[in-house]
Amino acid sequence: MTEYRQHRFTPPDGATEMLIIRHGESQPANPDTPFPLVDGQGDPALSPEGEEQAERLADRLADAGIQAIYVTNLRRTAQTAAPLATRLGLEPRVEKDLREVHLGDWEGGLFRKHVAEEHPIAVRMREEERWDLIPGAESSAALTARVRGSIERLAAANPDRRIAVVVHGGIIAEIFHQAAGSRPFAFQGADNASISHLVVTGGRWVIRCFNDTGHLTKAFTTAAKPLT
Repeated sequence: MTEYRQHRFTPPDGATEMLIIRHGESQPANPDTPFPLVDGQGDPALSPEGEEQAERLADRLADAGIQAIYVTNLRRTAQTAAPLATRLGLEPRVEKDLREVHLGDWEGGLFRKHVAEEHPIAVRMREEERWDLIPGAESSAALTARVRGSIERLAAANPDRRIAVVVHGGIIAEIFHQAAGSRPFAFQGADNASISHLVVTGGRWVIRCFNDTGHLTKAFTTAAKPLT
């Protein structure tokens, strides 16, 4: 009698496993001292809490079989990746098209203020799930195109490999929105230094997990490594 077992997921030949990581917590926004800008986008450094999160992330992923690390041109991603890169002896590569959503007139930290204060545009943005309601912000079409192009480019360059990709909250939401075919903001809210797992194979983007923060809890031990 033939039997058919259930098997644990195995990436298909030629697939790329991407550990999509949000950067650690960055410095608080202060309206009196706007963040410095890089290509028109706010570029805060990590806060002390974010630096600790980066170390815990490195503890978690040191033995996860990562073969390449990618960051954006904004320093909070490079600072988050640095402890892991040091342990693995890898030089992070910059993938500029995965930089955060451009927030137009609300760059430099103003976005956080307006969201916290329930600015009418911030409320509409959340309800309608559109970044481009912010004056001067990036269009949905432009965001979709650059994120898809970047993920496809990384996959083409890394067949049969596992890579770490350190990015931003808005970009994680866009990646997983595209993968799931969901509402645009369905995956908003990934925690700082969280790990989400995406497998790209041919034209398919397979979601394996979202917002894993086990390494950030006090109960975490290095013996618990479900991503290996």
